[in-house]
Amino acid sequence: MGRPTRTVWAGGGVLWKSSKSAGVKVALVHRPRYDDWSLPKGKAEPGEILPVTAARELVEETGYEVRIGHHLQTVAYRLGSGTPKRVGYWATEAVGGGFKTSHECDDLKWLSVPDAITKVSYDADRSVLHTFAARPVRDLHTTILVRHAWAGTSEEWDGDDRLRPLDDCGEQQAAALRELIPLFGGHRLHAADRTRCVQTLTPLAESLRTDIKLEPTLSEEAFAADPAAGYERMRRIGRKTGSIHVVCSQGGVIPGLLRRWAAVDGVGLPASDNLKGSVWILTTRDGDLVAADHIPSPLVR
Repeated sequence: MGRPTRTVWAGGGVLWKSSKSAGVKVALVHRPRYDDWSLPKGKAEPGEILPVTAARELVEETGYEVRIGHHLQTVAYRLGSGTPKRVGYWATEAVGGGFKTSHECDDLKWLSVPDAITKVSYDADRSVLHTFAARPVRDLHTTILVRHAWAGTSEEWDGDDRLRPLDDCGEQQAAALRELIPLFGGHRLHAADRTRCVQTLTPLAESLRTDIKLEPTLSEEAFAADPAAGYERMRRIGRKTGSIHVVCSQGGVIPGLLRRWAAVDGVGLPASDNLKGSVWILTTRDGDLVAADHIPSPLVR
């Protein structure tokens, strides 16, 4: 038997902007090497998680500043060499900047979604555009839910467990989250009133020069005593569409809260381990959940 072939992982997106005439327009890039029109994408760097890859590649290939939204789909195919490749795509809004030619991409066109579906060179990209069109993006809102980073164990901690701090691995996770969360636009910060939850968002708060609002109803103990209060608080935060809110809570809260929210709004949840430092990207419309995407911890212990 031959040696197993490693999968090539890549990230990309449907870059969009608002348009008075078309509702939204999406970007296709022309690659002179292949003489094709495609969605911007590129290979992941070692240790890089795919949303970070997608944001980096969109900036590199289009020149636009971007804000990632919900996950669209993952496309699987084989390269000419037979190597399997998987590409994750996200809906991604252009929020600044402008196109600059490069050796990889020498042209960019903003097109209506139907025109982009017609012009794009590959069926895989066409499928992604159909997925994008099925969920209009202009009325969607993002809320980010984070499980706190690693903080050792209660057995190893002699003091008040509410004050248990992050360990070295948790501090590294918090630093990585500082880089990940702004890619989704998160900037209004909330944390359960536990030191480890606050410390998970502290590097981000310092970077954004903002405060962290304490959320007593979203601690494990409070949620166990009154899950309805925690659920309603999370939904109220999700209805605040003027900003993208980030909430850090605990492993005894997040699964139950999400199951209830998803059941009420009829949304399926992807399988997830919900590890410490992992992130949920919650997409809502008028306060109702329409999608929930799970991102593993940037650093897994």
